Order: sequence, then structure tokens, then C-alpha cells
Amino acid sequence: MTETPLDIAHNAMSAAPDDDALRLRFFERLGDAELFLLLEDEAEAEGDAVTPQVFDPGSGSIVLVFDRPERMSSFVEAEVPYVALSGRVIAGLLAEQDLGLGLNMGVAPSSFLLDADGVKWLAQTLGHGPDEVEAQLAEVAPPTGLPDVLISALDTKLATATGLAQLAYLVSSTDTSGARGHLLAFVGAAPGAEPALARAASEALTFSGIEAGAMDVAFFDAGEPITERLARVGLRFDLPQPAPARSPEVIAPGSDPDRPPKLR
Repeated sequence: MTETPLDIAHNAMSAAPDDDALRLRFFERLGDAELFLLLEDEAEAEGDAVTPQVFDPGSGSIVLVFDRPERMSSFVEAEVPYVALSGRVIAGLLAEQDLGLGLNMGVAPSSFLLDADGVKWLAQTLGHGPDEVEAQLAEVAPPTGLPDVLISALDTKLATATGLAQLAYLVSSTDTSGARGHLLAFVGAAPGAEPALARAASEALTFSGIEAGAMDVAFFDAGEPITERLARVGLRFDLPQPAPARSPEVIAPGSDPDRPPKLR
């Protein structure tokens, strides 16, 4: 089986256990990944509470998740009910129930156990959003002084933001008060996508080990004059765009991030 992003991140973390940046990168991938959570019973409809299968390997109660359906099937060797959710949503649900998490246990290189305290830390870290402030932009220039790990983290994170914006530019910025910093400017954000994009930028900072406040986020329409200035000096990130629309599909329970299931 082809290595998954979690396999790659786990291997890198395991090869350098003292490297905090690689460890943070693994947890970032865990939060971004679609994971398959084993259930006791089938969820009948979207928004219904779900009951995960709970195991106790001797270190506390955990639930089991897998990053590929084939790995889940290899573990259980039978048809079982499950729900597919992002690692971010699962961490939030488990933190409320004081449960740990077992990833790909015994079936993949990324086999990993995170106890209840670790899940609470992950949920808190993923749930921390940026502060909203207003400032008038006076000047933009090419970005300087930012570590490569942050550039790489932004590139990876924005590659998952399909259809949320057309593109983004990273620039050095100066506001009308004279304060200098860096700015990630999104162009052509989809209606209502601003919070998700701001959170993605914030997580790229957090999981790169960079102090919060090292980068601001702004949103511009494609026709605004400032976008020409951003294009001249900024480091450009092209966000993936969705494939052409197909016939409507039935939405599986938990697939709507605004209506995640509840654990029973």
C-alpha cells in the first residue's frame, strides 16, 4: 500500500524523536486527515449521536481510527459500522469524553497511541483560532526572514483548502501605524470561508513552532487594486479548485463540519 501523509509524518517523527518541529507536523497531519472511527452501531442520519467502540489496552480507554478503509478492514476482518470524520472533529469529540485515540493500531507504519491527556492537548491546539483585528495596510514588500518550515507548512495546509479561495500571497507588510510584520492575503475567498482560512493559517504557525503574531491574515476581492501590488511582490500560493459539479450524493453522517455527530 502506498504511504499515506500520516505514514510519512510518523516516520519522520520516529526517526528524530527530539525534533519538536517534526512531532508538531505529525499532529498537524493527524488533525487534517480524514479518519475512519469504529462504531458500536450504525449512525442512521446526519446529526445523530454515534457510539464509538471503546477499548482499554491497559493505559486507559481509547477509540480506534484508521486513515484508510483498507486498514480498518484489515484490523477488524469483518464489516463494522464506522463514521468518517476529520481528525480535528474526532479530537474535539474525544476530549469531551476523556477518551484516548489509537491510530492504525497494528496495521500500518503510523501505528500510534495518544492518551486522553494528549487528545485534550490536540483538541485545544486545533481549536485555538486567531484574534480578529482591524488595521489599514500602508505598504507591502517581498517576504523576508520567515523560516522554510513555515513556508512548507503553509503550502501543505493550503493544498487542503480546496475551493475556499482562488489564491493567496505572502508578503511583508507595514500598516498605517508603522507596525511591520508579515501578511497572508487571500484573494477571492468563497462566501463564509474566511474563518476556515484564518484557522488554517493559524494552525500552520502553531504546528511550525512559530510564535503567534508572526503573520496576519487578510481577505481581498480579485478586482481590488491592491491585488496587483500583492502579485508583484508576494509569494504566491494557488489553492486547489473543486472538480466540476456532479449529481447530488447522499451526505454521510458527520460529513458536514457544521453538524458533526455527537458521541453517546
